[in-house]
Amino acid sequence: MKKKKRAAASGAAKRKSAAARKVAPRRAQAALTQAAPAQTGPAQVLSAALTEAKATIRRLKAELAAAEAQIAELQASAETDFLLDILNRRGFERELNRSIAYIKRYHASGALVMLDVDRLKPINDTYGHTAGDAVLKAIVKTVTSQVRASDVVGRLGGDEFAVLLWNLTETDAKAKAAALEQSIDRLTFDFGGRSVSAGASAGVAILGPHSVASRALEEADSAMYVRKAQRRHEVVG
Repeated sequence: MKKKKRAAASGAAKRKSAAARKVAPRRAQAALTQAAPAQTGPAQVLSAALTEAKATIRRLKAELAAAEAQIAELQASAETDFLLDILNRRGFERELNRSIAYIKRYHASGALVMLDVDRLKPINDTYGHTAGDAVLKAIVKTVTSQVRASDVVGRLGGDEFAVLLWNLTETDAKAKAAALEQSIDRLTFDFGGRSVSAGASAGVAILGPHSVASRALEEADSAMYVRKAQRRHEVVG
């Protein structure tokens, strides 16, 4: 009897073992199917590569735009007079060269006016550089209010300024230079309870197809010094 029971138990165990062996491969296959990624063909690979390339292009474009903006900002700061918020010599000379190139190509016309502030040094020496800065700021405000948006105003250094005027005859350019002188002459300042004025002398150079920036600056500078001498004589007289 005991032998029959042991034989029956052994048979049942064998049947369970066989059933388990049949089920195990199916479970393993199901697990592998869930864990393994789907098969990808050439179209899917190409699509993924294109998506990644587009993302890279967008990133590079953004980086390039940021770099260009930074370069423009650095260039602007390198060409700006921070006290007066106008072009410095470097920036003005760049604009002058560009303008002369435009004049040559399109047969346009223009004029260069050089302005030198009178009596700024005595104001600095007597009332300090803060007073001198106030004079310069007032002069720049006066000049910029009397020129067009297309014209260019720059500080060449110290108390010397330049104005680039478009589409003016020589007569009109000299009239504009005289008007700028008169406007600056009318400016008055109160320093230490005293009324002070500065003034300015202007020289003109006409720009044409044969102009060169360096020579135009020299010509306007020479005309300005001639005018400064005339103004001294006028004051003395």
